[in-house]
Amino acid sequence: MFDPEKWERTVSPNWWRKVIYVLNRGGRWWAHADGWSGGQVRLKYGKMVNLYLEKAATTRNSMTGEWLKAHAALIPIADALGRPIRDEGYDLQLITHRTMLQTKSRTVSNYWLLDRQPENFLELHPNDAKRLGLTDGSRARVISATNLEGVWDLGNGVKVPIVGRIKATEGIRPGIVTFSLGYGHWAYGANDQVIDGNLVRGDRRRAAGVHANAAMRLDNYLRTTCLSDVVGGSAVFYDTMVTLKPA
Repeated sequence: MFDPEKWERTVSPNWWRKVIYVLNRGGRWWAHADGWSGGQVRLKYGKMVNLYLEKAATTRNSMTGEWLKAHAALIPIADALGRPIRDEGYDLQLITHRTMLQTKSRTVSNYWLLDRQPENFLELHPNDAKRLGLTDGSRARVISATNLEGVWDLGNGVKVPIVGRIKATEGIRPGIVTFSLGYGHWAYGANDQVIDGNLVRGDRRRAAGVHANAAMRLDNYLRTTCLSDVVGGSAVFYDTMVTLKPA
């Protein structure tokens, strides 16, 4: 992807180094203090932006019968009936992210990638880790209001603990805990399987790490599904409050 001669031909010998510098930084940036004027940003859009969707305005919520909002609005975390959810005593917001070394599921079979990072982590800010008495490499269980055991119940008598190793990092905002997807398998070759009477041994490397989706908040009304966007129908994975318990 990086061909110095091609860049030099494209943007001239005088400019190509500067162009690469700007692209690598993601743009040109003011110093943070120069970006503000009082309590407002210095570089303003300066025009009115009207957001309105007629299709939403003329459609009713299938769960409540109320008209959907056709404009931007702050809506509290709520179940399918619009009833607010407040989980007291849970102090971390659980989110997920991707790493360039894994996708959601299939790349755990690629051992070239797995060799670079054999497992993922429960990542949180150092202040939160210190407050909870957790240190790098220690193990913790993810607990939520709808998963008090902190387990994946596979429905066949097997329960997989939602336990992972801690990684404290300044790259995570205080009050947040996250895990990268693609690790913590219990199938996909991670455990023994019998196929046509033949035992196929599992590879425990594929089970390493943690997958915490089962701790995501369930809808109080629907009960068997996570919270969702009642307009688009997509799953909402960022409104779950959890706590971490040493494991």
